[in-house]
Amino acid sequence: MIPVSDSVRAPPRLPALLAARLPFFYGWVVLGVLGFAGFARQGPAVSTLSVFVTPLIHDFGWSRTALSGAVSLGGLLAAFLSPIIGPWLDRVGSRLLLCLAVLTTGAALLLLSLTSSLAMFYLLFCFARMNWASPFELGIYGAVNNWFVARRAFATSIATLAQMVGLVAMPLIAEAAILRASWRTGWLVLGVLTLVVGFLPSLLLLARRPEDLGLYPDGASPRRGGPTPGARPAPEPDFSRAQAVRMPAFWLLLAYTVLVYPIQAGISLHQAPHLIERGIAPAIAATIVSTFSLMSAAATLACGFLPRRVPVRFPMAASGIFLTVSPLLMKAIATPADAYLAAALFGFGVGGILTLLPIAWADYFGRANFGAIRGVALSAQVLAQAVGPMISGVLRDWTGSYQASLSVLATFGALSIAAALAARRPRPA
Repeated sequence: MIPVSDSVRAPPRLPALLAARLPFFYGWVVLGVLGFAGFARQGPAVSTLSVFVTPLIHDFGWSRTALSGAVSLGGLLAAFLSPIIGPWLDRVGSRLLLCLAVLTTGAALLLLSLTSSLAMFYLLFCFARMNWASPFELGIYGAVNNWFVARRAFATSIATLAQMVGLVAMPLIAEAAILRASWRTGWLVLGVLTLVVGFLPSLLLLARRPEDLGLYPDGASPRRGGPTPGARPAPEPDFSRAQAVRMPAFWLLLAYTVLVYPIQAGISLHQAPHLIERGIAPAIAATIVSTFSLMSAAATLACGFLPRRVPVRFPMAASGIFLTVSPLLMKAIATPADAYLAAALFGFGVGGILTLLPIAWADYFGRANFGAIRGVALSAQVLAQAVGPMISGVLRDWTGSYQASLSVLATFGALSIAAALAARRPRPA
């Protein structure tokens, strides 16, 4: 167990000062900070790496399988790390975790500009990818679920939307730097942007949970009231990790996770190379990748306005439908219009799973042990994300096209629909 000092547990002075004086709930400040962290997270995202694939292959002659392996190895490292840092997150909160993640990711991206060998690329990108898959994921959604319960869907959608903005911006920024200078400049720009956007807000403004500042989730306060003045929030589930893993809902959510995330990662990394192989110009391919991100953002925003009375498993099943149809459409791309349509549907499905799964884990099992429970589930998630690029890369190198891998991923999508519909919310003991 990682030791925790009293100074780490204590709320930072600035949040305590602001929370007592602001005319609105301090959780909205926390949500804004998490948005900056989510934007800064996207340097090692697979869709960002996608625009580096062709120039790296051109300069070094690496295979697509080799580049996919870097994503997969980073996921394996995150799978090992997640169950360790999950319980630590429950004790100390997201501030320290996100500060460390931003600093080390920014440094890794800067150093990637000096890449001279595949081993060096693996060392740096795998480390950044590990941060992307585990500390950022746990830190961002752990904080959201600590500060919001009744408004969890809306707050999660905003936090995820900020990440979608990063996914739209980062590939375009990297592509512009590559076209203007080189892929080395692209990594430098991404590293500087990560550090500038992500570090100071997390350091200065994050607090562990509302109770540390004398508040309750969603804005209820014992001092001055909130949505329900002077009242405590409604009871929510409070399962331990040991209790959660004995429930069918845990394993069904896990099954859904391991079916949808190979699709998300496998297509995201290889989307641009596939489009170029289908005759799409590289500059247009970059805008299509960003269209996928824009539609992910649209889906994320839509999830935020879903009525809380609608069981989360139904929109999860709808996301599975999009992730089944879009790979099939990608197999038949012949024009940019075809590519934009397939990318839009794929993005809508990805935006759904990115937003809905954190909500489902918190709604089903509560926030007290979210890090511990989500840490175990996240191991499966990042392993699934590691498998997706390998499926796409290996089958592409073996068959000469992405047709076979897209068929496999579409099958995963169809199976995910059944898993989502079966995953009913557990009843409290």
